[in-house]
Amino acid sequence: MNVTILHSLRQSLAIVATTALLAACADKTPLAPDPRPTISAQVSANSATEDKDDSLATLRRVTARYHDLGVAAKDGFVLLHDCEVRSEEGPVGTVYYNPARLVDGVINPEKPDALIYEPGRDGRRPRLVGVEFAIPFTLWTQSEPPKFHGATFQREDEFGVFGLHVWIWRKNPKGLFAESNPRVNCGAA
Repeated sequence: MNVTILHSLRQSLAIVATTALLAACADKTPLAPDPRPTISAQVSANSATEDKDDSLATLRRVTARYHDLGVAAKDGFVLLHDCEVRSEEGPVGTVYYNPARLVDGVINPEKPDALIYEPGRDGRRPRLVGVEFAIPFTLWTQSEPPKFHGATFQREDEFGVFGLHVWIWRKNPKGLFAESNPRVNCGAA
């Protein structure tokens, strides 16, 4: 089986598995109490400058290896969508997500849910520009969207999640937690 077909098959299986897991989470059957802290406690980290700096440094440290997309693939990241430009917000980039991290319901700087890349020019490798944290709607029980260091997650209805982009590898004039980044070039492919 050639590599392209195998890669496509692997992506399709990951999407099917994630869809099945999310559908299972939508069941209204009550569960036993979870002994872990609530998701909101795990997401709403203390927004003190020291803690923010520490978590951002951690995020850079743990994602540095993902400048190599092959390493990201080996760690379970699969293509979610090609380079996206949102009509009213601007360029976002190409997103690869980790299905297992997405459905764990935890926002952890040591394990981001998705990676954001800018396509490479002239066949060169894509460049890592940011990360994304995400919480599926079915796992979030609070009335207000989750927050991370004071930044509110945005509803991403097309994916069924609350998401927050962190432009940790590409400076963004709109801000560290902006939804899009005008310095990302989707036309580079």
